Amino acid sequence: MKYLLLSNGSELPIVGLGTWKTEPQETEEAVEVALQNGYRHIDTAYNYNTEEPVGKVINRWIESGKVKREELFITTKLPVFGNRPKDVEKYLKMSLSRLNLNYVDLYLIHMPFSFHSNKEMSAPLINEDGTFSVDNNSDLITTWKEMENQVKNGLTKGIGLSNSNLEQVKRICSAAEIKPVVLQVELHAYLQQKELRDACKAMNIAVTSFATLGSPGTDQHFSKKYNHAIDNFPDILGLPLVKNLAQKYNKAPGQILLKHFIQQDISVIPKSKNPARIKSNIDLFDFELSPEDLQQLNELDRGEESRIFTFIFFKGVENHPEYPFK
Repeated sequence: MKYLLLSNGSELPIVGLGTWKTEPQETEEAVEVALQNGYRHIDTAYNYNTEEPVGKVINRWIESGKVKREELFITTKLPVFGNRPKDVEKYLKMSLSRLNLNYVDLYLIHMPFSFHSNKEMSAPLINEDGTFSVDNNSDLITTWKEMENQVKNGLTKGIGLSNSNLEQVKRICSAAEIKPVVLQVELHAYLQQKELRDACKAMNIAVTSFATLGSPGTDQHFSKKYNHAIDNFPDILGLPLVKNLAQKYNKAPGQILLKHFIQQDISVIPKSKNPARIKSNIDLFDFELSPEDLQQLNELDRGEESRIFTFIFFKGVENHPEYPFK
């Protein structure tokens, strides 16, 4: 396993397991297989409802002596309906309770924008007209100050951002006492965000990619859950160049796409519940892409037009002052 040294001294395993869009039993099974195959970085979030099954498996491994807590890197996230200073510690403690851990290694602000929460504090409040109840009074800087307090209180080792644009990252850094150690964003062959990545490197912020494989099936998920259609949903895994390189290196297309980013020191968190693919997704360290092949993959970039996660399925979100993709 390769590690990225974060600015707080922590080491981030460059390959982790994503757990979005998996059922509890599926999550347990996936985490078990992942740990068996050498994964030590597990990515979850309050919103995913996978913290409990993740916690169950990692605690079983710790208690059995198969792994030490300090060998694991656990990431979770502040929910979009908790982006207020008064809510940060509350939601982090709820996540820690679900995970059955004393601390996480990384706590991210999941979204820069914010919604009001329902009475149960379990989901965004939705208005009668079907739009999400946007909280225009939320403030990234004051929320970040409370994130810093969680590091000081020992509830998380590091803090970071997710789904934020470059202006937002710079604004946080300029006001921060404790700077973000990681930015987690959508990155894949069609959306490579080179300017953002280069800026993060200059600010000593590690970048984690989600949707590195193009997030297959997400178009059906958005359609079913939010009645939101994505036009021209990309088939990144099926691109001719990716298939040709897979054949050349005797690897799966997914391994080529993941290697494209980890070879550039971008960490990846592919989600899978398929044991063979979980194993394949970490089997990335016995080959290197040539500079020419890396460049060919770089040239697939199409920019913003290929963003999958615009979050406009949250009806009304584009009206929030911190909506990042205007």
